[in-house]
Amino acid sequence: MSSSVDPDARNSYRLLTVAARMVQRRQDDALAPLGLTRAAVIALEGLAAGPLNQEQLASVVHVQSQTLGRVLTRLESTGHITRRRHASDRRQFKVELTPAGEAALEAARQAEANAYPNDPDISWKVLCEELAKFVSAFPSAQPEDVKVTEISQRRAFRHLGRRATNLRSLD
Repeated sequence: MSSSVDPDARNSYRLLTVAARMVQRRQDDALAPLGLTRAAVIALEGLAAGPLNQEQLASVVHVQSQTLGRVLTRLESTGHITRRRHASDRRQFKVELTPAGEAALEAARQAEANAYPNDPDISWKVLCEELAKFVSAFPSAQPEDVKVTEISQRRAFRHLGRRATNLRSLD
């Protein structure tokens, strides 16, 4: 029985998997000296625009609120965020970056940027556009599934191409 998958697609899937593992490993190695994880940086990124409650932040970063709670507890214990009862709804907590959290986020951004290859032959914009198409091609069964938006594309450009001169206009 033969496969209907295009051989180029199959090879691309494999390359994508290898690339994802390499990027994750490099991110982990870059963030470890800062005492941060990828999950922590994603939460800090979600708060960069301003305070949110935990459910709003979970929605912004596309995770379950319970999962995020563990990350927030660690970030709070290290002084990177504060959680205060919301003034109008005492059941909700307002989650906010501290100055230490802002500094940690900036250090994480720099560490991640330095972890990526600085190869001028890589067209980061084209890569991001193609990956966005790839991710968008998956059927979305649940609202929590990853959605490729202009904001997430800009975030990817910022992380992947911070040092690439052709991407400076997107930040």
